[in-house]
Amino acid sequence: MTEFQVAPSTLYVVSTPIGNLADITQRALDVLAGVDLIACEDTRHTQKLLTAFSIKAKTFSLHDHNERQRQEQISDWLKEGKSIALVSDAGTPLISDPGFHIVKFLKQNDLAVVPVPGACAAITALSVAGLPTDRFAFEGFLPSKSGARQSVLRALENESRTMVFYDAPRRAIDTVKDIVEVLGADRQIVIARELTKTFETIRTDSAAGFVTWLSKDANQLKGEMVLIIEGKRIDPNAISPEIVNTLKILLEELPPKKACAVAAKIYGVKKNTLYDFALSLK
Repeated sequence: MTEFQVAPSTLYVVSTPIGNLADITQRALDVLAGVDLIACEDTRHTQKLLTAFSIKAKTFSLHDHNERQRQEQISDWLKEGKSIALVSDAGTPLISDPGFHIVKFLKQNDLAVVPVPGACAAITALSVAGLPTDRFAFEGFLPSKSGARQSVLRALENESRTMVFYDAPRRAIDTVKDIVEVLGADRQIVIARELTKTFETIRTDSAAGFVTWLSKDANQLKGEMVLIIEGKRIDPNAISPEIVNTLKILLEELPPKKACAVAAKIYGVKKNTLYDFALSLK
């Protein structure tokens, strides 16, 4: 195998473990050991990771409060030929972590940005949730206050995709109570807490069931948490007013079978369902 060498004038966006250090990739280790500088969300946190793998590297802070101010300096370093790794405290940078502004700035200035994939809490939780994964929406962190949190949930009330959030376990009871209030007591939820760590917990229940369970076990109100909410179940035979109006217009110009075929193609619904409805209009 050819010895790995980092490329000059390149920012590497490096995923790091979300808990279990054994989840780090060999490529991530090679990059962290080979770059000139490492940009860290928290240098103290990253230093523990580097020490665990005997990596000696020069680190500097890059977080929400200084990211825009660092843009020019990082750009200058890259233009000088330096290589830089960007890491967050855990998981994949930019996924509800700092880094968006610097990556956008560097790409706008035609500087190389290379991903080094690895762990991501949202995807890790989704892979074992047992909810549909063919379509999902990542919504980041839920607001900390109930009013704002309910507003976010209300805006997603009719979302049919599986929804993935980050939330603080300490407010998990209040969050699931808001889910009961807005989305209903029967809405299915998955809570994945402390993923890949010693006290990893992955549980599926109704929103109402989680209120009871969390109230009885204070240990579940600690650590890091991914919250996954089942999307709204859509009746495949339901016909929206918009489809009805379109179908009526088409029926004025086309035979029923042809009109239904065109409407089904436009809206992605079953042709037979539309045909049955069209016959009911006669």
